[in-house]
Amino acid sequence: MAAICIRVAGRFAEWTIRTVGHDASDGSEGVLFNKESQLAQLETTDLSKEPRKHYPPDVGLSSVLRDRVNLLAGFLVKAIRTLAGEDIAALYERVRMEAWSGTVEAANDALVHRFKSLDLDTITWLLRSYTVFFHLVNKVEQLEIIRINREREQESTSDAPKNESVAEAIQYLKKQGMAEDTMLALIRQLDIQPTLTAHPTEARRQSILGKQEQLAEVLTQLGHPGQTPAETESLRHDLYNQIVLMLVTDDVRTERLSVHDEVRNGLYFTRHAIWQVVPEIYRDIKSAMQTYYGSEPDLPIMLRYRSWIGGDQDGNPGVTPAVIQESLRVNRQAALEQYIDELQTLRRELSISSRQHQVSVELYRSLELDRVEEPLDSSRSRHYRNEPYRLKLSFIIRRLERLLAGTIGSAVEGADPYDADSFIRDLKVIQQALLDSGLSELANQGRLNDLLIRAQTFGFHMAALDIRQHSQVHEEAVDELFSMAGVTSEYKALDEASRVEILARECQNPRPLVTHQHKLSKTTATMLEVFAIIRDAEAIGSYVVSMTHQLSDVLEVVLLAKEAGLWSIQDGVVTSDLRVVPLFETVEDLAHIYPLMEALVENPIYRSQLSCSGQFQEVMLGYSDSNKDGGFFMANWVLYQAQEQLAELATKHNLDLRIFHGRGGSVSRGGGRANQAIMALPAQSQNGRIRFTEQGEIISFRYALQGNARRHLEQVFNAMLLATARNRMSGENTAFRLSATDRELMSRLAQQSMEAYKGLIEAEGFWQWFLHCTPIEHISRLPLASRPVSRRGARRVAFDDLRAIPWVFAWTQTRYNIPGWFGLGSALSGMMADDPKMVSRLQVLYRDWFFFRSVIDNAQLELARCRMPTARQYARLSGDQTFPATIEEEYDRTKEAILRIIGASQLLDHSPVIRATIHARNRYTDILNLLQIELMERWAKSAGDEKTPLRRALFYSINGLAAAMQSTG
Repeated sequence: MAAICIRVAGRFAEWTIRTVGHDASDGSEGVLFNKESQLAQLETTDLSKEPRKHYPPDVGLSSVLRDRVNLLAGFLVKAIRTLAGEDIAALYERVRMEAWSGTVEAANDALVHRFKSLDLDTITWLLRSYTVFFHLVNKVEQLEIIRINREREQESTSDAPKNESVAEAIQYLKKQGMAEDTMLALIRQLDIQPTLTAHPTEARRQSILGKQEQLAEVLTQLGHPGQTPAETESLRHDLYNQIVLMLVTDDVRTERLSVHDEVRNGLYFTRHAIWQVVPEIYRDIKSAMQTYYGSEPDLPIMLRYRSWIGGDQDGNPGVTPAVIQESLRVNRQAALEQYIDELQTLRRELSISSRQHQVSVELYRSLELDRVEEPLDSSRSRHYRNEPYRLKLSFIIRRLERLLAGTIGSAVEGADPYDADSFIRDLKVIQQALLDSGLSELANQGRLNDLLIRAQTFGFHMAALDIRQHSQVHEEAVDELFSMAGVTSEYKALDEASRVEILARECQNPRPLVTHQHKLSKTTATMLEVFAIIRDAEAIGSYVVSMTHQLSDVLEVVLLAKEAGLWSIQDGVVTSDLRVVPLFETVEDLAHIYPLMEALVENPIYRSQLSCSGQFQEVMLGYSDSNKDGGFFMANWVLYQAQEQLAELATKHNLDLRIFHGRGGSVSRGGGRANQAIMALPAQSQNGRIRFTEQGEIISFRYALQGNARRHLEQVFNAMLLATARNRMSGENTAFRLSATDRELMSRLAQQSMEAYKGLIEAEGFWQWFLHCTPIEHISRLPLASRPVSRRGARRVAFDDLRAIPWVFAWTQTRYNIPGWFGLGSALSGMMADDPKMVSRLQVLYRDWFFFRSVIDNAQLELARCRMPTARQYARLSGDQTFPATIEEEYDRTKEAILRIIGASQLLDHSPVIRATIHARNRYTDILNLLQIELMERWAKSAGDEKTPLRRALFYSINGLAAAMQSTG
């Protein structure tokens, strides 16, 4: 087992990344795999005998991971043989052996030749087989993360806590001299809000996800000490059966998901792993405080979940007012069902008898009120007459059952006086009664305390629902309302100053713009209905305005809210629960965020809105469109600067600011490890508050298994504690300060990298080349999610309207991955050539500055995931080789520049296990790539009825590669 220590800027913290397996001495795949012996094996092996292992000992990964992969892969071959016959099983084996023979180019050429002779049914079987293989590998890798973290937890001590844990952060800050009261103030400052979204980045069906979870559960049980041979054999049979079921289950949906399906899918994660893990984080904090400060303080609720699923209307016609109401109802139903289950378990546990132990007078008083407000049937009351805790819980259960019955019978939240606050008060009555009776462990450490944390975290809605809509839709609605009311018939033609003036005037006018007699367009009527739902609902979070370009984009929302009775102003005092969140997405909008936001907070109408909300303002930053708009480095730099400017604005205007990071799954869209992203944010923006989106396959990766969910959240808390503390500490521990010279250097890098990026995507003929050489057309028709890939719908694919997710998805499929690095090489290499001292300066920035190191390491990861020999096969689909040559030249420049900056001879030198994992996957992923290319060639030559089965096979190939790359967009 090897260990790498990464010392971060200013000795602020030190992480040890432990890795399993051995490191390779250079970047060649030959170090990880002995190709000569494999080629000889291919030539001499009888495939009817035991073939080469999928992951041999020299793969560079742990023996546990290898053994699990090989076990499952063996079952996979057996299942293929049973279902498809010996010929298909032999072909599967021969293809994977051929993929490992010789150089990548030679193996690819051989496979291209082989695949041309296969019929469509055979190709489909290969696609299904290798897709299932990656489903198996992905789940094994998730289990490996859990296993390694459990080992580290077992090895950890108070002097050496597990890396990136809550305990590590608190121990570090204690060593730096942070007093207990300061630490408590820091903890109470935290406001962490992960936000689940239904963006179309999860290619797997729930049917496949469920079988992966079952497989993971069985794998975890297999090999436990004391297991009998019969039990082991039964588990092995179960593994085999799950693999069989994966092979015979459709991996591609026949129809696009409905919003209702997405809501249910999101609830699966909140009801399982998230529900279980949330109380564990609070136990971690209390335990660390006890260990390092000798106290176990009462903790506020620092973690709450939010959701866009069922509320994101931007470009999704399926999110109607009825769907929003149904989403609220389903979430409420789920919360009530969860609580009833927990309470029934707690009632069985709290069998405390008044004849055996003294019971608090306050509990009896509470029961007297319950008997009046919520009478139980007499048999229940008699049964628990000497068990007051069970009786109290029975009253609570009865109330929740009544609420649940109302929720199931109605699509609208009821007005029952028993709400989440009342529920929490009842739980606290029980907790205090236990404390008064001397049962403090039961009160503070057990099931009751966990339930109280969940009640305060999830309320009666699981996750507060945000509503999002595009600014242009608001503009159209306001234009219509003003025209009908006789205010102006030319609102859209007005300049910005005139718009702001008229909006301010009408916001202060108490009369409605229209009455029920007016016949509104469907779009405007729908919008006002949505605002009415927000007015009456209890579980709406924020209203997000996509593509906020100017002040009027926000004031239009205020006016629409006023028209729906959700917002009012009298004598300059606003009454409203509405929280408007501007979303800045393009490079231009992010670059001008300060003047726009200052104009907003200084506007008299919005200043009154801020007073109503306690000076609280949330601002959302878009990582996806900014990358598609300006390229990798420009997007990162303009986002960094935007956060600096927001922090400056908040200080100047005394705002309580929360920045909402609209991150995607891929590195190019702000993805990667959440804790590293947090540490890379500007220090002045770290005020303890944060929101970030969790999308598609990232949700299932982080929250499908409880162990991974726990690790993700402890890393987030670790980073938030350390990052927020930077502004409280002094001396050598202060955050890295960027000089004016370095700031100018970053701006030049950003500008030059964007010019290189624009030079590619805006070149004449590029879009047609992109359409020919990537599966974007098929991605646009893949039934991934309810929202179309283009704002103009799935049938029209044009660059300007194409969403960032399918843009990245297409590049990932072809193994170019350009959204995660392109343009950086031109900028870096040009500066290094012009200034001999530039390399050393960039090396210092990489060593000392979280942001720059994060950007470089993310680009390094995407470069390592590129596969140029395979990408060239896609380039053959077009006669134009100009763009492939440009991309490969930029790849070489970027790789060389990054290696000079990090002082390494190969990519991912600091992460040998990640490097080994990529190498282990590459040759198997090539198979899926080459099958997809063959299908794309056949598609281009096909016509009529031939296209339908080809389209379905192409869908299989897209899903397979999504599994292989563990990423869509």
